[in-house]
Amino acid sequence: MAVTLGIGMGYAMADKSYMTDKGVAVFYPSGYDATQHEPSPIFVNKLKFVGDVPAEWNLRPEFSISDGKSMVRIPVGEGVDFYGNGEVSGPLRRNGKEVRFWNTDAPKYEADEGRRLYQSHPWVLGVRQDGTAFGVIADNTWKSSVTMDDDIVFESEGPAFRVIVIEKESPAEVLKSLADLTGHIEMPPLWALGYQQCRWSYFPDTRVKEIADSLRINRIPSDVIWMDIDYMDKFKIFTFDKEKFPDPKGLNDYLHDRNFKSVYMIDPGVKVEEGYWVDDQGTDADYWVKDASGKPYVGEVWPGLCHFPDFTRPEVREWWGTLYKDYMATGIDGVWNDMNEPAIFNVETSTMPEDNCHLGGGGLAPGPHLRYHNVFGYNMVKASRDGILAANPDKRPFVLTRSNFLGGHRYAATWTGDNASDPELMKMSIPMTLNLGLSGQPFSGPDIGGFFGDCTPELLSQWTSMGVYFPFVRNHSAAGTRSQEPWAFGPETLEVCRTAINRRYRLLPYIYTLFREAYEDGMPVMRPLFFADVKDPSLRSEQKAFLLGGDLMIVPRWAENTARPNGEWNKIVLEDTPDDGVQANLYQRPGSIIPVAELSQNTTEYNTDRLTLLVSFDPHGKATGRIYEDAGDGFEFRDGQYADYIATASTDGNDVTVRLSQTGGNWNKPPRSIRVGLVTPKGIEYTPWTEGEVVSFKL
Repeated sequence: MAVTLGIGMGYAMADKSYMTDKGVAVFYPSGYDATQHEPSPIFVNKLKFVGDVPAEWNLRPEFSISDGKSMVRIPVGEGVDFYGNGEVSGPLRRNGKEVRFWNTDAPKYEADEGRRLYQSHPWVLGVRQDGTAFGVIADNTWKSSVTMDDDIVFESEGPAFRVIVIEKESPAEVLKSLADLTGHIEMPPLWALGYQQCRWSYFPDTRVKEIADSLRINRIPSDVIWMDIDYMDKFKIFTFDKEKFPDPKGLNDYLHDRNFKSVYMIDPGVKVEEGYWVDDQGTDADYWVKDASGKPYVGEVWPGLCHFPDFTRPEVREWWGTLYKDYMATGIDGVWNDMNEPAIFNVETSTMPEDNCHLGGGGLAPGPHLRYHNVFGYNMVKASRDGILAANPDKRPFVLTRSNFLGGHRYAATWTGDNASDPELMKMSIPMTLNLGLSGQPFSGPDIGGFFGDCTPELLSQWTSMGVYFPFVRNHSAAGTRSQEPWAFGPETLEVCRTAINRRYRLLPYIYTLFREAYEDGMPVMRPLFFADVKDPSLRSEQKAFLLGGDLMIVPRWAENTARPNGEWNKIVLEDTPDDGVQANLYQRPGSIIPVAELSQNTTEYNTDRLTLLVSFDPHGKATGRIYEDAGDGFEFRDGQYADYIATASTDGNDVTVRLSQTGGNWNKPPRSIRVGLVTPKGIEYTPWTEGEVVSFKL
């Protein structure tokens, strides 16, 4: 029915609704103004009418206006557990929580008592007692909030917005539908899944080389060294300090020769300085965000007073992309977009005024910062990714971002911002990363060891032993804090960290396959334990233990009294990675096969010429698994240059047959050696190595 709402009136049903896909309904408020919300950054395609909403559809948003704010309430009934909300502090289960969508530089997650962080994901996942699930998207970039109690209530300072509701039989099906709507991640380069070492900052270039050499000398598998702001000339982006980094190409060549990749930081603030080529170009073309009077806005960040590109404008994003051509030509492999909420120093709000002006374009209407603030980082990383891809068209781009918005996983991985060396924040990194995965962002993780404050040997050991199973694995710390590289606390801590990282590299065949699944269907790489049995209420709030994919359960050594899924999940200890009393405990799902590689020191040396298949039988003597392989970089996999395998194991009396069968792709690997590791309650029993893709043995 059609309803016209006035100020102060109560909630009313949608003015218009329709189905846009199977199990996906769209609801519009009365007076909806598409120019204030569309084209939406969230969706990869325009939402089209495919049919009427069925009469029996239960989740129907109710719209209202209260005190000048646009409100939406979705009555959901009793017994619903809420998740999602994107990057949030606090517990995994979001019932009773309020989240404020206003991207903020939030050191230690203390801004606004932790109710707003660096990213905004106006999204709620609901799971009912019977395991059925639903998802709710508020298609709204304006400053807003959501509360989740008996009902879901969105409140916005912008015009009335539409709501999309997904209704499915399970949380996994909801997330697959979310990925179809908001896009799937691209396959990352394999090197981005390795261990990465960072600090604010490693400088001069001799210090960078020393870090790289120390990682190799200490036999710590690793792939990436990161450059924070001190590589720049007076913090001016796209420049290099001529004294600290006189030869950036030479430095990158040095790293490449030792099988490292390099990632460098680029912030959005452009120093106001006549004669500085980036500022000159932006000023001459009038590319900056404007203040309320129409003049280029100036705010203070690391270089001092800065201009800021208006990334809502297509021509500005295209220009920004061109800045990467010569920059990437120095041999830089990846880019880190930081401070892009945008963060502004010495102002109470820590960001631009809400009445700053963005000009839009490409279908976007001009509008205030109140509308475009939450997508400032999103538009920046979109432009960065496009520019990096244009500079290196044969390589998969890697971009890491601090700020983003729902749908921005298409352009960048993320980390959970500036945490601290605090055991409680270490523990919180699990639900934070899980909820990002439950919001469509599979590629994320925390600063291992903590960013602010001094880490301790115990904390680094615990965090690394857990953190190597996150999708993104980077040790990072702040200037003025104690060094926290794996060797910084002596041989005992070094050995613990090395053992944990060794485990990561041995599991790369499994982890890379999980990223392929995320690419295909949007499933999280790291998953909450309730995904093992969505009808088990005891798993709904478990946030100390978690799943890596569907077949591996991770229980940190510090985690006590964790819930466990039913079934005989057997503990596994990978070869050459001894159980030292600190390592996280790993448990394999019954009925699964997990591929394990031989140990390598980096992904350049990594190969699967010798592959161990860890087989954990179900009660019926069956097990299956999957292995996906490609070149690890480039885009030939899109043309079939990949290999997809199904591993199967079965028993016939005491006879066991394990077979690796290629099911997709035309990438033909030479014959390899495989063996089986039979997972039992007593440990892992290994067969001899066999050349070929079938292993037979007797129990």
